Amino acid sequence: MKIKAGIIGGAGYTGGEMLRILVNHPQVEIAFVNSSSNAGNLISDVHTDLFGDTNLRFTDRTDFDTLFKEASPTGRDLEGAVLFLCVGHGDAKKFLEANPIDAKVKIIDLSQDFRLIQNSKFKIQNLDREFIYGLPELNKEQIKSTQNIANPGCFATCIQLGLLPLASKGLLQSEVHINATTGSTGAGQSLSKTSHFSWRNNNLSIYKAFEHQHLNEIGESLVQLQGEVKEALNFIPQRGDFTRGILAAMYTESDLTEEQAYELYESYYANHPFTHVSRKNIDLKQVVNTNKCLIHLEKHGNKLFIISIIDNLLKGASGQAVQNMNLMFGLEETTGLRLKAANF
Repeated sequence: MKIKAGIIGGAGYTGGEMLRILVNHPQVEIAFVNSSSNAGNLISDVHTDLFGDTNLRFTDRTDFDTLFKEASPTGRDLEGAVLFLCVGHGDAKKFLEANPIDAKVKIIDLSQDFRLIQNSKFKIQNLDREFIYGLPELNKEQIKSTQNIANPGCFATCIQLGLLPLASKGLLQSEVHINATTGSTGAGQSLSKTSHFSWRNNNLSIYKAFEHQHLNEIGESLVQLQGEVKEALNFIPQRGDFTRGILAAMYTESDLTEEQAYELYESYYANHPFTHVSRKNIDLKQVVNTNKCLIHLEKHGNKLFIISIIDNLLKGASGQAVQNMNLMFGLEETTGLRLKAANF
């Protein structure tokens, strides 16, 4: 059975990454790509790197269930349909309120609208949807059986993957200090003062110190594993002068030796094909354009130092969304996601 995929918000960065993956995914047929501002335009006119890969055009049609049915061989089947919401924060809920989608259609939301427990249940016009937090390294079994996924944030993914093994053994018993730098694509495609090339290039700045919105979802995941996290997560986000990727450098007090820490992390991620623990120092180019997370550990006195790196648009967004789709449809989670980083 081919999975029929629809994309809402296909003209942005996450929509573009979704298309680059799905046009080559062996089990997916793209049913439609919605963009009201680009309706009728070739997808390759917006995402120019897809020229020669697809002749699809954007649509502004809003009869989404019908669009899925038209892509079905039988002309009526909604089984095997998935809708990706590649929209801004706050817009996913508005979209579902304005466009109730048949319950048979699986939904993967890349905004932050349903990530927190108090926001995970959504009801409209007699249609109930409950969203599972879609971090496979935390909730793989729940993801396999759900209809709706709240895809994690990019900073949240990178930082959580650096801390989950400790939380799984109740070892987060002191403050965690986090310094993380993200590329300019993390700000989205809309222009702003801090996303212009002339401002961002050869520049570095801090924003939302100690108050970043991803702290809430990080906290919920750590509590899910540890039961209670009493000490603070001190998070300093930075804007980097590069396009894509996140490097998070973290430390916390720990009684583990360096070898014990490596054994814990390697054991925790043994059955997670995209998260790898390296005993050599790591750098961002190893993960850019891939769905990987790499983690490196060092012990300095009583401090455990953790480096975690991802591509913010892939493991931090669209790649992880497709990983979740694979799990939801019973596929090997790496299907269509064996992407390679450039070695230069």
